[in-house]
Amino acid sequence: MGSRELARDETAATVAARWVTGVFAPQLLVIVLPPVVGLMADGWPGAWWGLGASALCGGIPAGVILAGVRSGRLDSHHLVDRASRTRPLLVAVGAVLVALALLVWLGAPRLLVATVTAMLAALAVTVPVTLRWKISFHAAVSAGTVVVLSRVLPAAPTLAAGALVVATVCWARVRLGHHTSAQVAVGALVGFCTAWVTLGVFGL
Repeated sequence: MGSRELARDETAATVAARWVTGVFAPQLLVIVLPPVVGLMADGWPGAWWGLGASALCGGIPAGVILAGVRSGRLDSHHLVDRASRTRPLLVAVGAVLVALALLVWLGAPRLLVATVTAMLAALAVTVPVTLRWKISFHAAVSAGTVVVLSRVLPAAPTLAAGALVVATVCWARVRLGHHTSAQVAVGALVGFCTAWVTLGVFGL
C-alpha cells in the first residue's frame, strides 16, 4: 500500500472515529437515555418523566459546556483538556442531584430513579479520578447506558451488541488521541460496574 493510500485510510479512520465520538457523546446519551427508559418502564407517562430528567441531567450540563466553548474557556464539548473539566463536571453532579431528589419526591418510575442514581454513582467515581487522571467519560457513559438498556430490552443481545458499541467508542477515543487504552478501559469498567451495582441495589 502506497503512502497516498495509507493516508487516505488513516483519514477515513479518523473521520469514523470523530463520527462515533459525536454520536455517542456523554451529553447526548444522558439526554436520550431517560426518556427511553421511562417509556419502556411506564409508557408515555414515563417518557415525560424521562424528558424532565433529561433536561436536568443532560440539558443543563450541555448548556454550560456550550457556553464555555463559545466563550473560549473550554476546548470543545468533549472536554479534551482534563484541567478544564472540573467546573462542568461539578455542574453535572449538582444537576443530577436535583433531578434525583425531584424524581424521588414526585414518585417517578423506579427504573428511572435507578437510572439517575446510576448516573450519580458513576460521577461519584469518575469526577475525583479525573482531577488527577484523564478517565474516559465516553467509555463510562456508554458502558453504563448498555447496562441500563439491558434491563428494558432482551438482556443477552443487548449486552452483546452493547459491548461492540462500547469497544468502538473506546477505539474512537484512542484513535483521536484523546485517551490512552488504559483510560478508556477503566472508564468502561467504572461505567459498567456502577450501573450494574446500582440497579442491583434497586432490585432490578
